[in-house]
Amino acid sequence: MNEIDQNQVQTKAATIPQSASQGYVSGELERLFRATFFDSHHTVLVGGASEPVYLPGRPHQICYTRDYFRSALHEIAHWCVAGAARRQQEDYGYWYAPDGRSADQQAEFSRVEVYPQALEALFCAACGHDFRVSLDNLNGDGGDEAAFAVEVKAKAQALLEQGLAERPARWCKALAKAYEREAVPLGQALERLFC
Repeated sequence: MNEIDQNQVQTKAATIPQSASQGYVSGELERLFRATFFDSHHTVLVGGASEPVYLPGRPHQICYTRDYFRSALHEIAHWCVAGAARRQQEDYGYWYAPDGRSADQQAEFSRVEVYPQALEALFCAACGHDFRVSLDNLNGDGGDEAAFAVEVKAKAQALLEQGLAERPARWCKALAKAYEREAVPLGQALERLFC
């Protein structure tokens, strides 16, 4: 694995609507997700939420914020992290401290967000969309964004080296095909996100 330092990682907080990138429409993700996972997991992706949430049911629903493409990818990443038992619980049974977290709460948030944000970075790489780490604490102590970006990149690289689990691997493949990026190696595309 390449050695990573904070100087290698460009970071920007995700504070603007993320569907602004031309050619990336969240509704397309909803259709692609359904085609990829509905038969096997009875799960749909649903936009328009004021706050993201996972709702188990018939079908299970991954609800993402408004029409934000990156919010959809991020919520799919959380779904990919959650095991079968967690996918039977609202919001996977996790406690969430809202914006305005203390430094200690933010450190815990960052610790648990490395994995899903690493998957989100891989999803962005697969479809050619920009990626930014999100500290998601605009009204509190966000922590060290550059250090967090280094951790996210390292985790994404480690996941590639180890081989992705079935759901994230299938989603990356579906994204690459849908966005005509099958010829771009995922590791190479990931590296470009952090330049």
